[in-house]
Amino acid sequence: MRTIRRLLYKEILAAVAFVTLGFLALFFFFDFVDELRWVGKTGENGYQLTHALMVVGLMVPSHLYELLPITVLIGTIFVMARLAQSSEFTILRTSGLGPWRALNTLLTLGVVFVVATFSIGDYLAPLTDRTAQLIKARYQGNITIGQTGAWLKEKQNNRSFAANVSALTSDGRMQGIRIFEFDSNGLLVSLMHAEKAEFASGGAWAMTTVERSDFHTQAADSASVERSKLPSFRWPTEITAEMVSTALLKPDRMGTLDLFQYIRHLNTNGQSAQRYEIEFWRKVFYPLSCLVMVVLALPFAYLHFRAGAITTYVFGGVMAGISFFLLNNVFGYIGNLQNWQPWLTAAAPGMIYSMLSLAAFGWLVLRR
Repeated sequence: MRTIRRLLYKEILAAVAFVTLGFLALFFFFDFVDELRWVGKTGENGYQLTHALMVVGLMVPSHLYELLPITVLIGTIFVMARLAQSSEFTILRTSGLGPWRALNTLLTLGVVFVVATFSIGDYLAPLTDRTAQLIKARYQGNITIGQTGAWLKEKQNNRSFAANVSALTSDGRMQGIRIFEFDSNGLLVSLMHAEKAEFASGGAWAMTTVERSDFHTQAADSASVERSKLPSFRWPTEITAEMVSTALLKPDRMGTLDLFQYIRHLNTNGQSAQRYEIEFWRKVFYPLSCLVMVVLALPFAYLHFRAGAITTYVFGGVMAGISFFLLNNVFGYIGNLQNWQPWLTAAAPGMIYSMLSLAAFGWLVLRR
């Protein structure tokens, strides 16, 4: 069995690596063409061709994370179908490779792909994506979303705060900060505006050039506004740099732990976390889809091929992988709109394809 496992693992790893490199090269080309429109638009010392190549290169781990389950499916289908076409898998079956042993062998290799996918998506991709964003911010402009930037909410004792950050600079500092303070009745108490701020130690924002307005509305006949200017101000808060980056960047580019902490922050402050909860569970279940893909590919080894038919089945594998990717995204959008259970929304595509693959395996192997 050791020789059989070595043969299967070698063939599948080589095929998956070849397919993955092909897809990554294609995405690298598309991303590079897209980045070319920004080259030279910010002056001689601005965004140049080398910067575009760096940004596109740093986006490769994210594409690898997204593509790995699909390339695992395509590569495994190709190997299984080729072994069936050349009757090599029939020889392996007569050598003792029964259906359940073959399934166990592929699942063991699938665990390796699960670990690789999780490691890339949780550690490597967030780091490279953030680095790429900082490079673009340094040479193109600051990181921001929409017209007003990011909004975050926090409760402190009997007061609540709404913080608005317009943009992040390339060195991780905040620009265009507005902090609204409300009392327990929801009335506006104060408003602070700062040009710049940075994350200080001990859980605080160190703001510079601060304009503060205090609203005194206890008595309707003596309502007043007190304005003051401060060269600096330290605002104690539990809103961290990761939370601000989360609000300005896409949640699917975050690590699982960062998403979990941000969800806790949103729930503590009474904000909707449905979108981030779905993304959190997708980060949990998405690597497991590699197991689904190797199980889906196994029935192809038990089919009987005619000359040239292998390309048709490989094309079918490509379509199956693309349909899984689309279904995964569609379920995320529908679950967010319909307020489905986040874990069920994230797990449903994998469960559907697992049942389909096990049904095909049972029909081809056990019934035939």
